[in-house]
Amino acid sequence: MSIRKVASEYYARHGALAEQACKFLSASPDPFHAVHNCILKLKANGFTKLSAHEAFTGKLQAGGKYYYTVEHSTIVAFCVGKAYQPGQVAGFHMIGGHTDSPNLKIKPRSKKQGSGCTTLLGVECYGGGLWHTWFDRDLSISGRVLLQNNKDANSGERTIAQRLVDLEDPIARISTLCIHLQSAEERKAFAVNKENHTAPIIATESSSTLGSTENEAAKDALEQGVQEQVYGSEWRNGHEPLLLQAIAEKLEVSVDDIIDFELNLYDTQPASLGGIQKEFLYSARLDNLATVFCAMESLTQYSQAMPDTSSDISLVVAFDHEEVGSTSAQGAGSPVMQDAVQRISAALNEGNTSPDLYNACIRKSFVLSIDQAHAIHPNYSSKHEAQHAPKINGGVVIKTNSNQRYTTNGLTGFIVRELGRMAKIPIQEFVVRNDCPCGSTIGPTISANTGIRVVDAGMPQLSMHSCREMMGIADLASGVELFNSFFHNFRSLDDGLSKEIEGTTTLD
Repeated sequence: MSIRKVASEYYARHGALAEQACKFLSASPDPFHAVHNCILKLKANGFTKLSAHEAFTGKLQAGGKYYYTVEHSTIVAFCVGKAYQPGQVAGFHMIGGHTDSPNLKIKPRSKKQGSGCTTLLGVECYGGGLWHTWFDRDLSISGRVLLQNNKDANSGERTIAQRLVDLEDPIARISTLCIHLQSAEERKAFAVNKENHTAPIIATESSSTLGSTENEAAKDALEQGVQEQVYGSEWRNGHEPLLLQAIAEKLEVSVDDIIDFELNLYDTQPASLGGIQKEFLYSARLDNLATVFCAMESLTQYSQAMPDTSSDISLVVAFDHEEVGSTSAQGAGSPVMQDAVQRISAALNEGNTSPDLYNACIRKSFVLSIDQAHAIHPNYSSKHEAQHAPKINGGVVIKTNSNQRYTTNGLTGFIVRELGRMAKIPIQEFVVRNDCPCGSTIGPTISANTGIRVVDAGMPQLSMHSCREMMGIADLASGVELFNSFFHNFRSLDDGLSKEIEGTTTLD
């Protein structure tokens, strides 16, 4: 049998999972849609919805599986061990990831006229994106829209609804300057001014009709209905009427029903498999929706095969706003994770909110902080330290930094390696070069805020923070298998670790 055929058969084993990931990634152009798609998967696997605005007491039971959201862009999902008994100190086996990725967000007043009879869109750069990769891409718009319902005839009050929107069609494009108009210095490096160069073109300006009677009539017919609704609202006046019309038509509402939105641009090219042997996954937002996909896949699998002897809590939380520091009501710097442990523990103990119970739970708990890792780039191999150069399709990567940019230490790193051994999957190591800066994750934030043991790890990829990224499909499968091993094996592994340390010398 040829080497190529053997390799093709190896990657084919992971093809079904990778195709599922492609569907999830393509259908999740923003954090709101990512959370929505997680909910669809959880509901299909029998998870019960909770409201973060209501008490959990009386609603949780052993063997139950639940989820709730925070601001619709962060999600918490968990399973309660079948053997849990009230009064027990349950450990929490938690996987943390994030739903956001660098992108271009639409400004609160986005109407912007450009030269050459074009209509531009005012956007803000979110996170640390490789912004040059957004040029010459076919872009669309998605996110959350706030809609007002009709006022009550008697009271005059109105209600506000939230809707997801995805325009789907490629309605925007950021074009590069042709090489013929660039100076010699400009040709050496593609320097992007984030304010001046990133505004996408979405239409031709109305005045480009050049004054012909026919074109003026067409323009009036197109804009009359929209402008009648837009003008009179200061917020709507700040946006291009044709954009508001496109949103209204997609949601089948009137333009004057739209009172606000949180929208971003995204590349319309769907996720796909690539490489000679279909061993790669090409997609936007692999950092960090690949983690979210694998974590939800693993949790739902575990919920169907949970052992009868389990008495712990298995939990996944996917935060928003990691790419901008996590300091928000739904970021990892918020109380979301602490609240989850406190509220679930209290609800399972008939409302007991004892600090002693909570602190005991913390000491029995563990977090896998999972964020995509940097695979060695074949064209820039000098950027990696030779002994810590993870390979695509080489397995999950443990990330270590003694300066606490990552939380991994000797014990937490050992736990991941041991979980990998139990699952019979490869584990790789990454340490940044001493002469390179090191990124960070939600790990240090969670560790400092909660006191829970945390390890940083992730699946290797290339082109991180590009509009289009790349990873290996075998690593996707390794991620799911590692998470399954974590949910099934962590308690016995942790119970076997000594909590004491012995010295070899004495003081006279």
